Amino acid sequence: MRNEPLYDEILRRNPGEPEFHQAVREVLETLDPILQARPELAEARVVERICEPERQIIFRVPWVDDAGRVQVNRGFRVEYNSALGPYKGGLRFHPSVNLGIVKFLGFEQIFKNALTGLGIGGGKGGSDFDPHGRSDAEVMRFCQSFMTELHRHLGEHTDVPAGDIGVGGREIGYLFGQYRRITNRWEAGVLTGKAPGWGGSLARPEATGYGAVLFAAEMLRVRGEDLDGQQVVVSGSGNVAIYAAEKALALGANVLTCSDSSGYVVDDKGIDVALLKQVKEVERGRVADYAERRGSSARFVADGSVWDVPADVALPCATQNELDEAAAAVLVRGGVKAVSEGANMPTTPEGVRVLTEAGVAFGPGKAANAGGVATSALEMRQNAARTVWTFAEVEEALTDIMRDIHTTCHETAERYGAPGDYVRGANIAGFERVADAMLAQGLI
Repeated sequence: MRNEPLYDEILRRNPGEPEFHQAVREVLETLDPILQARPELAEARVVERICEPERQIIFRVPWVDDAGRVQVNRGFRVEYNSALGPYKGGLRFHPSVNLGIVKFLGFEQIFKNALTGLGIGGGKGGSDFDPHGRSDAEVMRFCQSFMTELHRHLGEHTDVPAGDIGVGGREIGYLFGQYRRITNRWEAGVLTGKAPGWGGSLARPEATGYGAVLFAAEMLRVRGEDLDGQQVVVSGSGNVAIYAAEKALALGANVLTCSDSSGYVVDDKGIDVALLKQVKEVERGRVADYAERRGSSARFVADGSVWDVPADVALPCATQNELDEAAAAVLVRGGVKAVSEGANMPTTPEGVRVLTEAGVAFGPGKAANAGGVATSALEMRQNAARTVWTFAEVEEALTDIMRDIHTTCHETAERYGAPGDYVRGANIAGFERVADAMLAQGLI
């Protein structure tokens, strides 16, 4: 890797951030062909500049719980790259959140957003606050405190957050309300993932999961197949997993699994998406509750891995590094044909190697799960025009965007001598778009 000295310098300057190191290395390992073909990019040190965030914000978030006790969390926003447009990327509320996690997510977001072609830069944020088990009043107080600090860094032409793990419609509502209260502005485009009744876009909750399935369908299509009749395993049971299952079922697949931190469910009749939504989104229950209510066709497994279930297509939709080398080998032995990442970097580098060496079509998250941020950008477009699109209009636009992303990745990989390598195609295509903008705009 010609960028090994740069990677060593990144390790030195960013200690203790393994997820960030992993994300950077994956990109650096794929850029040699374009840097050889376009030496002006190396001369301008574009790679070095892209690897360094434009701005990193860390702040205190004090709030009061229902017992009257003062709690203190830490908030983050990494505004990574704005060469193509305002910073765009979600907020994650989870105990695992730290600066390295946010930087890894923000770095991935640069290339993901570039692939959409929608004029949005890359950023990410969040907090180590855990909304699980908290009352609505506690979540509201936390969100209000979080936004009281973050609002000064936001704006529809500056930085536009959305949701992520732990940040759904409830949290976006509280955050937007506090932003509006502080600024005295109805600036709908400053946050995406809003409810349709007050500036949100139809199909936004579905978009990430739908997009991952659409990307999988495109990968199968170039191999002369489709999703109809395929056996699919899905990890996770949150927003992305639920709607990935819904879209796969709509395209004729049989979705066998869902999971959470307690274990996974195998449903021989296929996941009942309506019941899963009721258990997870309404009742905030566990997948074990789904299995109990589903009946004899479903069984809950407390140990092992969801990847132990043989399938044609795998959709990792839970969290980073959930699909490792051993799990990938099990999937290959089970006959998997395609893996499309619904989560951000859910497959370890060793897992990716096992899958690609076995000839499995592998869609990396920065391409396969770009449907969410793409639809967020469509929400911004609707907000700017003060209009509302129908569900069908949004879904049609999303389908076109995902097909374009697949085509871009596929053709770029072929152009740079790596046919079928979607990782290389996504990284080079996203990098080239950002790099060209940075060169055109001078030393930024």
